[in-house]
Amino acid sequence: MAEKITLTDLNKTLSEMNVQSLEGVKIEGDVEIEIDAGAGGVGPLFAYYFGQEAAQIAMQLIKFAKAVGYPVDALMQPVALAQAIAPAPKELAAAAAAVPAFKLASTLASAKFAVGTDKTWRLPIQEVTIGATKADGGSRGRVVKLGGEKAMPFFPDAPMPHNPKITMDVFDMPIGMAKAVKMHYEDVINSPGEWAKKAVKQFGADLVTVHLISTDPLLKDTKPQDAVKTVEEVLQAVDVPICIGGSGNPEKDPIVLSKAAEAAQGERVLIASANLNMDWEKIGKACVDNGHVCLAWTQLEINSQKELNRKLMKVAGVPRESIVMDPTTAALAYGLDFAYSNMERIRLGALKGDEELTFPMSSGTTNAWGVREAWMVRSPNKDDSDWGDRMLRGPIWEILTGFTLAMAGVDIFMMMHPQAVAYVHEITQSLMGLIEAKTPDTASWLKMEV
Repeated sequence: MAEKITLTDLNKTLSEMNVQSLEGVKIEGDVEIEIDAGAGGVGPLFAYYFGQEAAQIAMQLIKFAKAVGYPVDALMQPVALAQAIAPAPKELAAAAAAVPAFKLASTLASAKFAVGTDKTWRLPIQEVTIGATKADGGSRGRVVKLGGEKAMPFFPDAPMPHNPKITMDVFDMPIGMAKAVKMHYEDVINSPGEWAKKAVKQFGADLVTVHLISTDPLLKDTKPQDAVKTVEEVLQAVDVPICIGGSGNPEKDPIVLSKAAEAAQGERVLIASANLNMDWEKIGKACVDNGHVCLAWTQLEINSQKELNRKLMKVAGVPRESIVMDPTTAALAYGLDFAYSNMERIRLGALKGDEELTFPMSSGTTNAWGVREAWMVRSPNKDDSDWGDRMLRGPIWEILTGFTLAMAGVDIFMMMHPQAVAYVHEITQSLMGLIEAKTPDTASWLKMEV
C-alpha cells in the first residue's frame, strides 16, 4: 500500500537514522505538491523555501554517498553564491551554497573565456616565400608568403599570419576542359601569356601555374628548351609569382623542370613537382642551384611524405624554407574524406613536433573536375535521378573541395573556375576576419548565373 510522507518528515527521518553505510537501498516515489492558491503565499519565496527543504534532504543523501566511498568532496568546492541568488534570505543562501548544482551554476556564471595556444602544439609551420621582387633579384611586383601557422587553420588559439593563396592554371597548349571552365578561356587558350594575364587581372589569381604538358612524349613531345619559352612568356606577361609544372611523365619531367628552373633563375618560382617515382634529387638540386621552391608531391600517404621531405633536405640539400608539400587532393566522396584526413594528420603531426612535416601544403583543387559528377551532362545510369545543371555542379564541386581542404590546413590552392576562385577567396578571408562575411541572399541564390 502506497504511503505518503512530507519532505519535512523525510528529512527528519534521515537525520535520526544516522546511517553510516547503505547497501541495496533505493528511495523511490512520486512527488506531490499541494498549494493553496488563495493563501497568497505562492510566489518566489515559496520556491526559495521549498528549495531549502530539498537542499537539506540533499545534504543527508550526500552523507550517504560519502559513506559508501563516492568522492563527494571533489565536487564540493567552496563558492560564494550569496550574491548570485540575492536578494534571497541569508538562510536560503546558505542552503543553496550547500548544493553542488548551485555551485556549478555560479562558477559558470563567473567564468571568463580566454584563448591560448594549445600547449601540445610545439612547432610552427615553416614560412615559405614564393616570388622575388627587384630588391630580391627578381622581377615580380610582389611576393607570396605561405605557412607560419602556430595552430590549426582559423583557430582562435593563434592568428594565421598569411591567408591561403590561389594559383590559377595555365597550359602551354589547348586541352580538353569541361564546358563550364572552357567558356572562360576560349579567347586566350592558344596564348599562355594572355591566359595568365586574364587569370590575374580579371579573375584575381594570387599566382599563376604554368603547366608544360606539351612536353609529354604521348602529346607533342616538345623539347625542354622549347617548352621553357612558355615560362619566359608568362613571366613577361604578369608580375605575380608563378609555379611551373611538367607533364607528369616521370622520365621527362626532371629534365624539363631543371631547364625551366634555369630559365626562371632569380624569380623564386615554385617547381611542381618532385616525387619518389622520378628523379627527385635532380629536381631538388635544380631548385637549390637556381633559388626556387620545391613542391614535394606524394600520393595520400603520410610516411611517403616524410620520406620525400627528408630526402629533399638531406640528400638534395633543399633548405626548409624552400619546401611546400602536396599530399594529393582526391575530390570525390571517400577520396575527399581520405585527402582531408591525411592533410589534417600531417598538419597536427607538424604542430605537435614532427619536423619532417612542418611545411606549408598545396592542394590540386582542380582535381575536382576529374570526377564525372562535376562535368557529365547526366548520370550514365538511366535509372538514376537527374544530377542537375552541370554548369553549377562543377564550380560547386571545386568550391567545396577547396573549402574542405582549407579546414585541414592547405596554404595554396591550384584552381581553374573563376567563380570557384572568388568563393574560396571570400570564404577563407572572411574566416580570418580580413573581410566582412556577406549575408547570403536566400531569396535569389537559386537564380544565380555562373
